[in-house]
Amino acid sequence: MGSATAHPFALLLLTAGLVAQAGRLDAARVASTEFAAERFGPARWLDATHYATLEAKAGTEVLELVRYAAESGTREIVVSAAMLWVDQLARALTIEDYTFAPDGKQLLVFTQCERVWRQNTRGEFYVLDLSGEREPRRLGGDLPTSTLMFAKWSPDGTRVAYVANHDVWVEQVATGKRTRLTTDGSRTTINGTFDWVYEEEFDCRDGFRWSPDGASIAYWQLDSTGVGEFLMIDNLSDRYAKVVPVQYPKAGTTNSSCRIGVVAATGGKTRWMQTPGDPRETYLPRMEWHPDSTELMVQWLPRAQNHLVVYAANAVTGVVSVVHEERDEAYVDIRDDFRWLHDGSFLWTSDTAFHDGKGPRVRQFGTIPWRATGGLSRWKAWTHSHDLIEVLHVDTVAPRVLATVGVIPTTKHLMQWGPRFDDQLAEPTVEAHGWRDYAASPDGRLAIRTASSFDTPPVVDLVRLPKQEVVRVLIDNAALRDRYGTIDKGKNEFFQVEGEAGDTLDGWAMYPPDFDAAKSWPVVFHVYGEPWSQTVMDRWDLKHHLFHRWLTQLGYVVMSLDARGTPAPKGRDWRKALFQSIGVRSSADWNAAVLALRQKHAWMDAKRQAVWGWSGGGAMTLNLLFRYPDLFAAGMSVAPVTDIALYDTIYQERYCGDPRQFPEVYRQCSPITFAANLKAALLLVHGTGDDNVHYQNSERLVDALVAHGRRFEMLAYPNRTHAIRERDGTRAHLYDALADFLQRRVPAGPRAK
Repeated sequence: MGSATAHPFALLLLTAGLVAQAGRLDAARVASTEFAAERFGPARWLDATHYATLEAKAGTEVLELVRYAAESGTREIVVSAAMLWVDQLARALTIEDYTFAPDGKQLLVFTQCERVWRQNTRGEFYVLDLSGEREPRRLGGDLPTSTLMFAKWSPDGTRVAYVANHDVWVEQVATGKRTRLTTDGSRTTINGTFDWVYEEEFDCRDGFRWSPDGASIAYWQLDSTGVGEFLMIDNLSDRYAKVVPVQYPKAGTTNSSCRIGVVAATGGKTRWMQTPGDPRETYLPRMEWHPDSTELMVQWLPRAQNHLVVYAANAVTGVVSVVHEERDEAYVDIRDDFRWLHDGSFLWTSDTAFHDGKGPRVRQFGTIPWRATGGLSRWKAWTHSHDLIEVLHVDTVAPRVLATVGVIPTTKHLMQWGPRFDDQLAEPTVEAHGWRDYAASPDGRLAIRTASSFDTPPVVDLVRLPKQEVVRVLIDNAALRDRYGTIDKGKNEFFQVEGEAGDTLDGWAMYPPDFDAAKSWPVVFHVYGEPWSQTVMDRWDLKHHLFHRWLTQLGYVVMSLDARGTPAPKGRDWRKALFQSIGVRSSADWNAAVLALRQKHAWMDAKRQAVWGWSGGGAMTLNLLFRYPDLFAAGMSVAPVTDIALYDTIYQERYCGDPRQFPEVYRQCSPITFAANLKAALLLVHGTGDDNVHYQNSERLVDALVAHGRRFEMLAYPNRTHAIRERDGTRAHLYDALADFLQRRVPAGPRAK
């Protein structure tokens, strides 16, 4: 009897405890997939009214390929789980990616993929007959398992080309007959793909292109002979250390030689394109065929990356001629957004080409004739100070252009131009908040839109353009919103503050659930501060969001800023402000902004403020601690570049020049130069298997700090890469270590003023 009456009370206590716990975060929850958004796709528009996507078969993890009528939502299974069964494997294939044949009757399936540096680009490819009459057939013949890369259909759908072991192959789909187009592939002769630095800094992976008529293949060849090898040490695989060599050109050292060749798809001699200059002192980061298959469009840069030339390369003779060129005092970004038009000209966006000297130098667009005869032919004389982010659709018949632009720098908005391309049909579709990405249909009438905001998970829906009328909701992430809604949260806000030179810097703040401005609070600042990315965007991004939310629960205000040089849509001059002053100008902005925020907010405890960042943000953390030693009480630097001469040629020379020519720039831009100034508590974190920012960076900083008698804490993760997430428990351990350091060095929670 006594125990019976106690049970309800005990159960009530347990339930209350579970509810309280559900609202609190910890390192394990932050590092888990509990708050990951529901996957959609990869989706492919099949035509103007249909798209395809992958969906799990009910009750299984097997992904089936499904086709939808976009507006009605009528669903049809195109590839069932049964069609993916392979007897030899005794299982169904897992679709990692897919491509329809030109006639829509077959499917190329990518599966059993393996990671190559950053992405899963090596694996198995199967051809699947969509009639379902035959089981999938593996490509590659006797080539070892999971060695094929970038397989793609010929324009007529009868063949597939791919890369294997640094050689380019073509295989007949019907017969399996293979032709090896290159035969010199080796560790240092790389055909059809790229070396480490091209992949990392130019995002080059797929290194060959079918000609539109299917007669030829153009491909990149890199010769990495003479490129320095960085030796990483694997101490986990065996009792004896294993040396892992990576060819990695550090700033000012030898690059791979790069050239582009054209070979008949049936085999034969390669014709090399005659691009100018020493191939080890120039870059060829982009190449595409002209629609008539006679020429290639090749983007060429000198090593300094301050002069971009578009060359027309004759596919038969290799002779090149200049179509278009741009120069910049700092550097010229390569273009990924060109589009061929019906008359053989192409659309191009630029920071400089269309600047008329009036107003801010924003990214603009126009058309460039393939055969330039009299300068540029422009569709649009830019009349608004909106920085172009992305071109979504070009209709040369209507005519009409849809693009996203930066009106509010933390958000992304849609704009339309037409009918003569000198008329703006619509002001930007400015929402109160949020970020929107679009995958437009071939006719630009519909789009799959992904919309989210800083603290709101994404909704994927189908909308009509340009007014964005919602046709159907595809993924609502309602369950995720409900789960995240149970988390204890304070308010969030975006703000602006003035930087060192009077520029307006954008920022965000996350507050503790019990925030009271009448008390004094510690602040943790998150920094990146380099040209590669920005941190202040009004979109759902779980990269470190949950960690920051956890810090607010522990009793910290968390803030972030985008200083000059980050790629916010604020014009060319803003984006390129860090040329030859990385770490210098941005840290000056941060110092001015933090001091201004302290003046504005009496609740900010100047003695309890910390900064942390990763990679470029790790370097910026060190820059702030060393250059402004009284600004922060503590800093956490993860995977930092400590001496910029230790980083790679393409990235570091783009922003700082060649160290052989500008040694003082490299000295002034490297945080290690000022290590003697450290006063704050420092936690230094690095993965010993980091192929990107080598562990060497942290070792050299340790050596300098010891020499200067500066105390610090250090955490090394064996064999972890730049992501520091490999092996069980790694990311949870990292977040827990960061939170522990903070609480020891910058006590959490409010205090009386």
